[in-house]
Amino acid sequence: MAPTYADLEVARELPPDNCSVADAERYTRRLATGHYENFNVVSWLLPKRLHQHFYNLYAYCRWADDLGDEVSDPQRALELLNWWEEELRACYAGKPKHPVFVALAGTIRACEIPMEPFADLLVAFRQDQTVKRYETWDDMIGYCRYSANPVGRLVLYLCGYKDAERQKLSDATCTALQLANFWQDVSRDLKIGRIYIPLDALRAHGLEFADIEAQRFSGKYESLMRDLVLRTRALFAVGMPLAASVAADLRVDIEMFSRGGIAVLDAIERAGYNTLEKRPSIGKTTQAKLLGRALIGRMRTAGPVRPSENAGADAKNSAVHATRAAATPEVVDASYDECKRVARESASNFYYAFYLLPEQKRRGLCALYAYMRLVDDAADEPGDVASKQRGLSRWRALTDAAYAGETSGHAILPAFADTCSRYSIPARYFHDLISGAEMDLTEPSYATFDRLREYCYRVAGTVGLTCIHVFGFHDQRAPDVAERLGIAFQLTNILRDLRADYEMGRVYLPQEDLDRFGIRAEELAGPVSPRIIQLMEFEAERAWKFYEEGAEIVGLVEQDSRGALFALARTYSSLLAAIEARGYDVFGPRVRLKASEKFGILVRAQLGAWSEANVLEKRDRDRRRTGRTVRSRRAG
Repeated sequence: MAPTYADLEVARELPPDNCSVADAERYTRRLATGHYENFNVVSWLLPKRLHQHFYNLYAYCRWADDLGDEVSDPQRALELLNWWEEELRACYAGKPKHPVFVALAGTIRACEIPMEPFADLLVAFRQDQTVKRYETWDDMIGYCRYSANPVGRLVLYLCGYKDAERQKLSDATCTALQLANFWQDVSRDLKIGRIYIPLDALRAHGLEFADIEAQRFSGKYESLMRDLVLRTRALFAVGMPLAASVAADLRVDIEMFSRGGIAVLDAIERAGYNTLEKRPSIGKTTQAKLLGRALIGRMRTAGPVRPSENAGADAKNSAVHATRAAATPEVVDASYDECKRVARESASNFYYAFYLLPEQKRRGLCALYAYMRLVDDAADEPGDVASKQRGLSRWRALTDAAYAGETSGHAILPAFADTCSRYSIPARYFHDLISGAEMDLTEPSYATFDRLREYCYRVAGTVGLTCIHVFGFHDQRAPDVAERLGIAFQLTNILRDLRADYEMGRVYLPQEDLDRFGIRAEELAGPVSPRIIQLMEFEAERAWKFYEEGAEIVGLVEQDSRGALFALARTYSSLLAAIEARGYDVFGPRVRLKASEKFGILVRAQLGAWSEANVLEKRDRDRRRTGRTVRSRRAG
């Protein structure tokens, strides 16, 4: 005997059991079109042949969700969910009774859908009745494996796709959507006693569950939510190629899932990451803009894509096809010219090393440099912190749009998108870079080196990680080694700019190191003193450690890129050697290399008058002291 469910909203106007298929389909259509979601279940762009199938699928998921969430007694909810699975099994046995299954039976037959994804969803809803907290990020991802990913796989079945590659892309998107909703709904979930934020993430930001339960918004919560949003954006980036791998008449609807989720993350950022006191929402205007962008993308990439035996390769390369189709060759070339102009006007150490590369790689590095320069400018532009954060949020959105094929937001984006697709650069590195720029707005000092290292990874390690994709590598050690060299570069900059940073209100050297040598922050304005020298020796030794571990990258990249990478490593290590040679007095004129020194490095690089053994500038070994061991950490 079926348990009682007449008190549930979904049961209103429910036809009787064993009703006609027509009555059942009218019910699922009404249910799907009459309930608010962030985005409509079915858009008018979806092929009409699929509308009813989507309504039927939605009705199944909506019922399962309400049986788990709208019933206050967990024991009763479990009974209802068990009953719902019995109805599912009866449907697969050819005996559908409940109206939802009467309608769904035709969809299951027409689309050849196995029972597993339907049953997996119920695992999550049952879990919700007994598990209210998740200890780790992996635990949370494990939950999404049942709560979200089956929905994406079911949608793929409706669209005629059954291959593993598209399912993997769908899993990334659906997990990201689920997480975005969790971060959006923190205040709502608290009312039913649930929290989906991993407890280890809370602790990492100095928070406890009691802080969340009390809905006390703070800088710590902002930092937590910022990191969670960043991780979620990375998952959206992984799944973004899915839309380009399906038939043209399906792309807009598939893409809207990702765009909708990213819009939720954007709304969270606009709200200052305060999801404790108010739920960020997506307005109709935003929905219309997103739909418009998706339509533009559809027109630019129009052309049929059908399921095939090569679906895996199609999915793997879809990001390349999407971004390259987003602009004509003339637009992309003009964009590369603009990137070159930005890089040239900066007159940085990086720009001159670019000339040692083949033309295509040189263009790629100019595109990356221009992007990073503009992100940096967004953080440094005049205005208050909130306006700078909005500027960085805009660059997050532009980054996501570029990876989705929309490059009209800035003149450098067509070249940036072309470079990222051509060299398969993960989007997460750019989001990490933006997070580093955000840290400069909110963290004027660092308590420990571990925290400083996280900052150095974000603003400099990411630079190394993106560049090696352009340089080309095959050794799996290369990303870790490149990250270390990037951190060495940043530590050198920190030592060189000690006084200038202090005058701007920033102290990058860890407080634990200042305490070790008995130094007050104001002493970092100069002049040099014995204690400052001891501190600087300690920090320089740490930087040399990273240089020595990172110099190996020169031999791990493709042959035609090694000269440029040698020039960069030699230039920055020479700066550190110059700081040492000056007795660590960085309080006078800024430490620089002479033009003749830079020219000599470039000539050696161009002529191949170097070896992997002499990548770094020689230094006075008598000055070496034993620094502390720095713990390894892979970016990702």
